[in-house]
Amino acid sequence: MSQSFDYIILGSGIAGLSLALELSDHGIVAVITKKSRAESNTNYAQGGIASVTSQEDSFELHVRDTLVAGAGLCKEDVVRKIVSAGPERIAWLVSLGLKFSEREENGIRGYDLGKEGGHSKRRILHAKDVTGREIESALVEAVSSQKNITIFENHFAIDLILSSKIGAPGPRRVLGVYILDRASGEVHTFLSAVVVLATGGCGKVYLYTTNPDIATGDGVAMAHRAGVPIANMEFIQFHPTCLYHKDAKSFLISEAVRGEGAHLVNSAGERFMKNYDERGELAPRDIVARAIDAEIKRRGDKCVFLDLRHKGDDFIRERFPNIYRTCLKYGIDATDEPIPVVPAAHYQCGGVVCGVDGSTSLKGLYALGEVACTGLHGANRLASNSLLEAVVMAHEAAKTIIHNKSEKISCPVPEWQPGNAVEPDELVVVSHNWEEIRRLMWDYVGIVRTTKRLQRAQSRLTNLAREIEEFYWGYKVTADLLELRNLVVVAQLIVRCALIRKESRGLHYTMDFPEPDPAWLHDTIV
Repeated sequence: MSQSFDYIILGSGIAGLSLALELSDHGIVAVITKKSRAESNTNYAQGGIASVTSQEDSFELHVRDTLVAGAGLCKEDVVRKIVSAGPERIAWLVSLGLKFSEREENGIRGYDLGKEGGHSKRRILHAKDVTGREIESALVEAVSSQKNITIFENHFAIDLILSSKIGAPGPRRVLGVYILDRASGEVHTFLSAVVVLATGGCGKVYLYTTNPDIATGDGVAMAHRAGVPIANMEFIQFHPTCLYHKDAKSFLISEAVRGEGAHLVNSAGERFMKNYDERGELAPRDIVARAIDAEIKRRGDKCVFLDLRHKGDDFIRERFPNIYRTCLKYGIDATDEPIPVVPAAHYQCGGVVCGVDGSTSLKGLYALGEVACTGLHGANRLASNSLLEAVVMAHEAAKTIIHNKSEKISCPVPEWQPGNAVEPDELVVVSHNWEEIRRLMWDYVGIVRTTKRLQRAQSRLTNLAREIEEFYWGYKVTADLLELRNLVVVAQLIVRCALIRKESRGLHYTMDFPEPDPAWLHDTIV
């Protein structure tokens, strides 16, 4: 069965839903999400959104902080465009009903701005410690009232439909997407001259991650299969502080906790960050993550600890209510004891090569948010710049898409052909390969790398990719199989980019080339 739309958006995070709202007055919008509409990386973002909103701050300072964190690979024009657009996009989110935390100082009420690693000023707008959830809630409510937007929940995008693949005349372009309905198991053909990847990142390619289960790099894998350039996948940001507990699943302890004065201590209760960087706990994430990794290995410990006790009971409960309650659920009282933490895969700084408006090299295809590589983040994302990038990109993409006007797909597009595929009979193959990929990526392609480890990972991933592709063509598709297929592609891209870059820069640290090299001041493009 085929359906036609003016615009198809894959993903229901801040980028996808913001764009859907802006396009809804100009055509029929389909939002495809493989889980529920609120399930996204946005929903799990705790810290907040970075933007210049105080008189003590400036665009120049925000730009400088971003460039420093990006370790020489940021595109300054992109940084300036996104940073300067921040206040207007903040106002737009507030107009949707989003309420950021406020405080009163000297009789004047204003935003309660937070400070995080790498920022020289307080500029993080937040809603307590559940900012992402509040943004997602406001966007979902706004989208739900728009009659021109249809959200297809539990629908999984398989692959882009390309004019070149079906022999359509004219320049190579995207014509739509093949979509799996997870409830029925049927594959539908969704047609549109505009397809937007807002699919988020790939944290689940690693064994330990702060990301939800949906973060399997689907958009990057689809774009790569379609021949669209991918850049800088070696730069995977590991969040320094993920809760360490046997029963906790990927719970992030926000950057804002350190921003508000928490100390990082080892098992002996000693603060150690000053031994690694003069900025201490407020150094950029790559430095803090490597320092924790080194401290754990040096002492033979399983974790380090975030100590916030000196801030007082009331402050902890008021500023970080969700973190406090969650830790308490696991028997950790943050007002009385330090919180055990370890680094975990958190954010994909590379992705689909595109402009600030999301436009890619493939006509009709756009990429927004974490799946995109605009040049904002460079070799290391500055904390809380991700939500800013997503909402600014959505606005810029809307202007470009509306200006170009939506075309209608006039050529015949074939329905999905299952061929001789049969029902899968050994799903243990899928689960086994899934676990193997995530384990080898953690062991061989983690915070600290070597050429030998990367080569081992590449060799094993080549074999796994062959096995998975055989399984894909031999059996009917399922969501688990599709995620596995995308996961192995993204893993290969990360390893390939990491092997290409013969230096250490930002998030990519290799013991074989431990120093940055000016010769590598350019993107790694596959």
